[in-house]
Amino acid sequence: MFRFLLIRIASAIPVLFILSVVTFAIIQAPPGDYSDFIRSQLINQGGASFEAADAQAKAYAHEHGLDKPIPVQYVNWVVGMVTEGDFGRSFFYNRPVSDVVAERLPRTLLLALTCHLLASVIGISFGIIAATKQYSWIDSLLSFISFLGMTVPRFLMALVIVYILVFHFDVNEINSFFSPKYGGAPWSWAKFVNLVQHVWPVVAIATFGGLAYNMRVMRGNLLDTLNAQYVETARAKGLSEGAVILRHAVPNALHPLVMYQGVVLPYMLTGEIETAIIFALPTVGPAIVGSMVVGDVYVTATFMLVLSATLIIGNIIADILLALLDPRIRLGGGAN
Repeated sequence: MFRFLLIRIASAIPVLFILSVVTFAIIQAPPGDYSDFIRSQLINQGGASFEAADAQAKAYAHEHGLDKPIPVQYVNWVVGMVTEGDFGRSFFYNRPVSDVVAERLPRTLLLALTCHLLASVIGISFGIIAATKQYSWIDSLLSFISFLGMTVPRFLMALVIVYILVFHFDVNEINSFFSPKYGGAPWSWAKFVNLVQHVWPVVAIATFGGLAYNMRVMRGNLLDTLNAQYVETARAKGLSEGAVILRHAVPNALHPLVMYQGVVLPYMLTGEIETAIIFALPTVGPAIVGSMVVGDVYVTATFMLVLSATLIIGNIIADILLALLDPRIRLGGGAN
């Protein structure tokens, strides 16, 4: 098992390298960079002629290495990242990229993990109920909820909620985590409640999609498991139906869901990112969009690399959970 994990971790390094190359190339594919943004800003503000603005933009590009070939920029970025832990400097925020990531990524991860926990607990519970009430009105209702969660785009749900909050409930604080009076205040129950009042739409929307998938998969796998021979044997031994379901059927039906955990964190992250962009919350999503608009390449590349790393880490965690749940996998990994 330990050897298997070492191999998985070692194999993640070249994957991250390839992802960093592809990401950096895609980001640099559109014409223009941050120096072009500076040029347009100076011209639009009317404070400089085109020649003066162009000269300032070229000077900025030369100072920050934006006039170098893209492969050279990439190598400098990777070398600084590996040797010094330096992800570059954000042109737009005028601060190290690591500071921008450290400020926004924990918020995104906390929201994504909260959504994941809620989606797993509620979705698996609904899946068990739907499977044990097959073809009843409860099963039909839960299946309809699952259908909505898997088909309705999350950004569309976010737009609808924003419209309702702003135009029907006169809510004007949808782009922040706290009201002004709680922004710099120490943590208290009132501040926590205020946080929940601001982030519940993001949590609800991102949870809804994950809940739908968990419920659908759990229902299908549990229905198959309930017809297995060992479940019939457990019934024949006189065990109650609840004990048969919870002790014998549910643990085996959870295997595909545990494997799904490898992609669920990135899925929840993208759900939070999509929704946060609509609500303009200060998390990863708006930072990625804003950096792409102005050509702040190191911010975009670093965030995309971090999100890719979460996908790899999520898959490794899924392997560990699956091995803990199924002794056959754990013993087989140890034998190798």
